[in-house]
Amino acid sequence: MIFNKRHFLDLKSLTCEEIYYILNSAQKMKYTILSNKFSTTPLLKGKTVANLYFEEHSRSRLSFELAAQNLSAKVINITTSKELDKGESLKDFGRSVDQIGADFIVLRHPVSGSAHYLTKYVNASVINAGDGRNENPSQSLVDLLSIYEIKNTFSGLKVAIIGDIMHNRVARSNIWGLTKLGANVAIAGPPTLIPTNIGQNVEVHNTITEAIIDADVIMTLKIQSERQEDNLLPSINEYMRLFKLDNDRLKYAKEDVIVMHPGPINRGIEISSEVIDGDNSIINRQQINGVAIRMALFHVLCKCGVSKNV
Repeated sequence: MIFNKRHFLDLKSLTCEEIYYILNSAQKMKYTILSNKFSTTPLLKGKTVANLYFEEHSRSRLSFELAAQNLSAKVINITTSKELDKGESLKDFGRSVDQIGADFIVLRHPVSGSAHYLTKYVNASVINAGDGRNENPSQSLVDLLSIYEIKNTFSGLKVAIIGDIMHNRVARSNIWGLTKLGANVAIAGPPTLIPTNIGQNVEVHNTITEAIIDADVIMTLKIQSERQEDNLLPSINEYMRLFKLDNDRLKYAKEDVIVMHPGPINRGIEISSEVIDGDNSIINRQQINGVAIRMALFHVLCKCGVSKNV
């Protein structure tokens, strides 16, 4: 068994073999179950998945919910920050959910390290759906799967990540995953939005053009205006002038470059509509793969016997 973990918390701690195992499992899920819209499997029959979203993100939650339902699990959705506002700790609230019968807890939380913290107090398998400024590992796997299906490898690929790196946890997870798998990562964005601890083997550029020259993959990122505390973002017009991906800039990349965005997209700000809807875009593929990856995560964790009722 290549993947033998109780929880899924980050990409930083995973090996290449473990990442590939999840990606291959997702491909099997995609082509055996998702290819037939009316097909389900009883792999999680009798299990309960609790989606605890202390930050709003309807698409991510929906993706986990559909994945669980496709595997015949029961789903509980809690998408609110009211429990935090009332002063109830994550520890106590998580224990309550655990005790009422959750086998999996999918957690999205504004505090970095929250998913790791919760694992100390629950028997359920914890899946990190985004914790503060740390990681969003499941969305990163969606991106990795989308690249893998088209490029068939990561070794030697040049992947350019453009935008607000500092506030984007998907970018952080992607950097961990891509560099582990042998890709060359180049980043570009406003200097105030590039963290100093970005990691080794990552090229940092001041302009989008420098970053995307001969790129095999370009990822543009959502401007995280809701996470800007210190007015680090230049004006929107200035950002668009310097960093928006459009067809003129796309010409600097390789002809067969693929364009990605983890969403939600601010059309015309991070990326132009003509690129979003163009031949190089695989953004729609990312949406489909979102369900496949989450199905694979539930499946591999359940196979390992990590759920408390297994």
